[in-house]
Amino acid sequence: MSKKILKLLLKLFLTVLALYLVIRKIDVEVTWQTIKSANGLYLLSAGLFFILSKVFSSFRLNYFFKDLGLQIPSVENIKLYGIGMYYNLFLPGGIGGDGYKVYLLNKLYKTPIKQLLQAVLLDRLNGVTVLVFLMLVLTIWVNIDVFLPVDIKVLAGVTVLLLGSVFYGMMRIFFRSFNESMGTTLVYSFVVQMMQLVCSFFILKALGINAQIIEYQFVFLLSSVIAVLPLTIGGVGARELVFIFSHDYMGIDKNSAVAFSLIFFLITALTSLIGAFLKFKAKPYPIH
Repeated sequence: MSKKILKLLLKLFLTVLALYLVIRKIDVEVTWQTIKSANGLYLLSAGLFFILSKVFSSFRLNYFFKDLGLQIPSVENIKLYGIGMYYNLFLPGGIGGDGYKVYLLNKLYKTPIKQLLQAVLLDRLNGVTVLVFLMLVLTIWVNIDVFLPVDIKVLAGVTVLLLGSVFYGMMRIFFRSFNESMGTTLVYSFVVQMMQLVCSFFILKALGINAQIIEYQFVFLLSSVIAVLPLTIGGVGARELVFIFSHDYMGIDKNSAVAFSLIFFLITALTSLIGAFLKFKAKPYPIH
């Protein structure tokens, strides 16, 4: 049995296990009724902002490609990003979205694989860094019932400083070729994450959740960080578990939280499915 198949089976096992633990912790009927009663107009607004966040994510990635001398038209790059989303979610045991982009661009433009891998890796690191930064900032307004030897807000502030220093150090040491676009891509990452927060806000409104908005969004950001880890298929189960455990520390409703997480996954899946109908048509040579 190949390593890819073993990796897929492990992900499948962890996904099923996580979902099993979630189901044991919630009232399935209440959660389902919460989802069914969601306001369609708010969900449509959430979907729109999610799609916009992915469009801006593609713009961010294109800046890294430009640092490598690639001048991919924005429309084609959006298509490439959409195809990558499809591969990531629906073909988790195969080449994966990032791998597909590296393979295709290397084939068409002859750009070295190592440089392309650096670009897609930095794109993820850039996004996660801003994601964690915003999550830490939100700790100013949320109350987390957890015992720590130091005040959690002080800890968050120190972590923000360390996060910035570590990211800057990594850029200077490992990603020198991309220093020119560092400021611009960070701005794009902030725009992307703010759009995702607006998306989450509309999902909360769709579910009739009007209290603890900041708490839900804090947990949403935390679950997004966890979902980045390649533990389950598409982050399914992992996100929901974060919301479940957050009930004990932040007092948010478990059923509503899981309903929120499942709706967000559905929006992600429907958006990613569009990638199955897209075709990258860039010419097989650099465009100057």
